[in-house]
Amino acid sequence: SGNNPARYFRMVWPVLTFAFVSRSSAASIPLAISAQEKFGVQSTIANISASFGSSMGQNGCAGIYPAIMVAMIAPTIGIDPLSLHFLAAMLPAIALGSIGVAGVGGGGTFAALIVLSTLNFPVALVGIFIAIEPIVDMARTALNVNGSMMSGVLANRILNNHTADDMPAVIDRP
Repeated sequence: SGNNPARYFRMVWPVLTFAFVSRSSAASIPLAISAQEKFGVQSTIANISASFGSSMGQNGCAGIYPAIMVAMIAPTIGIDPLSLHFLAAMLPAIALGSIGVAGVGGGGTFAALIVLSTLNFPVALVGIFIAIEPIVDMARTALNVNGSMMSGVLANRILNNHTADDMPAVIDRP
């Protein structure tokens, strides 16, 4: 987005720290909006990206974690997690399961349960991960909040200096 990565992380560090400790994307919304506005992101874009980021497009909770859990459980039931057939079934299940994940602590576990049940995996095997769930959830939440803030910064950069009249030109741009 044209920002120095070190400057970016310095400015968002308090938000990521809060997200890490609270384990809640939803609770981080006000801080995420404030951090984006410090980058010059328009208030409307900051509000939309932080709000949608707390329930949709969660990289950690709804994408990476279910995939890792499925890849770890698959061999225990005799499935090769790297086979093309398995990947073709897993990826759409993860994509569909990621829509509407709650931005509260432990939301990623429910996303993983949705994916596991969609793939007809025994959900009882999730129990072995419950012991480390809070620690993993902290990192997932920080990743999710960072993704929503980065989306806001990038959207603002793409849409910067454009009015509603010239939006078709922005959309049609190669």
